[in-house]
Amino acid sequence: MKLEKKLIGQIKSIVSSAQERAVRSINTERVQMYWQIGKLIFEEEQQGKERSEYGAFLIKSISKELKPLFGSAFSARQLYRYVPFYKAFPMVSALRTQFSWTHYRTLLPIENEDKRTFYIAEAEKNNWSARQLESKNLKPNT
Repeated sequence: MKLEKKLIGQIKSIVSSAQERAVRSINTERVQMYWQIGKLIFEEEQQGKERSEYGAFLIKSISKELKPLFGSAFSARQLYRYVPFYKAFPMVSALRTQFSWTHYRTLLPIENEDKRTFYIAEAEKNNWSARQLESKNLKPNT
């Protein structure tokens, strides 16, 4: 028996679509996890009156405990990024499900909120990959 090319094509399409949704779902969960961690660290730092030495101690302590269990996402360097991420996007509902952590990591250094909002809208409208967004050579203070 000869398999129908149309049938095989439809099955391939279903599998590809499911794989894309799975990856997007994982990315969305990861971004929300980083946001929640940033929020918790920020709130804890606020109780410590935002003393920089307390913040550094807190980050290093969290990293020391969690990096061996969960890997490089909990390095001190990564943890330091989560607080500004939370501050830049204080409403979890404002996070875009089509953006990966790399999208947000690229947008975070942009201090000008109007410029950041512009690039968010452009990336969303044009369905830019993180690499396409990175290629825009975004400068932090322009």
